[in-house]
Amino acid sequence: MMCEFNLIDLSLLTPELIMAAGALLLLVYGAFRGPRATGGITLLAILVMLFAVAQLISGLTLPTEYAYTNMVVVDSFSQFVKLLMLVASCLVLGMSFDWLAIEQHKKFEYPVLVLLSTLGMMVMVSANDLITLYMGLELSSLALYVLATYDRDNATSSEAGIKYFVLGALASGIMLFGASLVYGYTGTTNFSTLSELFTLSTVGYGAIVGMVMLVVGLSFKISAVPFHMWTPDVYQGAPTPVTMLFATAPKLAALAVFIRLLMQPFVNLLPDWQNILAIIAISSMLIGALGAITQNNIKRLLAYGSIGHIGYMLVGVATGTAEGIKAVLVYSALYLFMSVGTFGFVLFMRRAGEQVEAIRDLSGLSRTHPRAAFFMLLMMFSMAGIPPLAGFYGKMFVFLAAVEAELYSLAVVGVLTTVIAAFYYLKIVKVMYFDEPEQGLERYVPFVSRVVLTICALVTVLFFLYPAALLNAATSAVGVFG
Repeated sequence: MMCEFNLIDLSLLTPELIMAAGALLLLVYGAFRGPRATGGITLLAILVMLFAVAQLISGLTLPTEYAYTNMVVVDSFSQFVKLLMLVASCLVLGMSFDWLAIEQHKKFEYPVLVLLSTLGMMVMVSANDLITLYMGLELSSLALYVLATYDRDNATSSEAGIKYFVLGALASGIMLFGASLVYGYTGTTNFSTLSELFTLSTVGYGAIVGMVMLVVGLSFKISAVPFHMWTPDVYQGAPTPVTMLFATAPKLAALAVFIRLLMQPFVNLLPDWQNILAIIAISSMLIGALGAITQNNIKRLLAYGSIGHIGYMLVGVATGTAEGIKAVLVYSALYLFMSVGTFGFVLFMRRAGEQVEAIRDLSGLSRTHPRAAFFMLLMMFSMAGIPPLAGFYGKMFVFLAAVEAELYSLAVVGVLTTVIAAFYYLKIVKVMYFDEPEQGLERYVPFVSRVVLTICALVTVLFFLYPAALLNAATSAVGVFG
């Protein structure tokens, strides 16, 4: 069936159109102006995203709408997740402003690639068809492959990009094959039609195999075990601002697609996918916790930590309940700020003009840079789940949802791995506060970056004072699955 384009369809995708137009115009502007336009393009890219955010906020309360012959859905869930992704990308660009000027010789393509990648993620989240999903996935992935190798004069960055490209292409191929199996056994790729088929009739085992392959592909995108092998190398090798992006927006997008697929077209196959997801969640929590213990590079440690956090989020998805999904959305929102804050700190671990990444480089930081050490202490305590910081509430909501769904094993493993994870997060605190100081790190942190880090710290510390706004928004978002 041909897609019927009309003004109503276009109006539903106003944020995406803003992002697409902004990216193309900034690309043309950068091509004419050259490297000297980088700072302006970065600021304009942030303004484009903020304009899209304003459009999303105005549409948060709108009813569910379908566009382009049911291939795109705009509902409170997609609006909520897109809002989080845009916030993440804005924060990343804010942290990247001076990094581009100092280290990357003002390459203007970076903010344009971030815009295009975020646009692809937004398409993914609003997909109501496997074809639309794949288009958004590839648009996002192609930009991310380039970003991973953005520091092209660095051999480690190039290696990280190649690994990410090869394994990402494999995961995309697996997803595409899974989508073809679903289509072959059901005759449709549309989520709404699939929901009806799985409700009214028995679908062949081939469709279930296709569903499993879709789960495999998405598990790679969120770096869930056993599809996590790219994460430590890419996190370490990619430029730190790019790593910051990898840790936030793309994972939010893939997790949202995970939720929509399992809670809408495949919701009636809950007994089939719940056990698979439980195994992936437990494996991710264990590997994330145990793998980080032996790491000496802080970016690799945080990479394993991110695998563990994905495991906690998958606990909520595995419940198959509205409460579980709500807990995942709250956790994702809080993890966004914790992750940007942590990698933002790593970005300014510099000595003699060079980036340093070893944990031992933080020795005695509390005596040479007390405010920076205190900021990192807050981030590490929150990542470890120590109350009353935001990370504690994210984990608490997820574990309570697992208990309510009678998935006691997931809750128990989650609590145990949280205790293990506390060891390596607190190890960083111990190095900063109790080890003898080495050669001090540079003190300079640009104004825009200070603003971003302050926002992350305030959300992390003060969330418990006013959690209602986020909880109400998450409740509204999961209403589409009720």
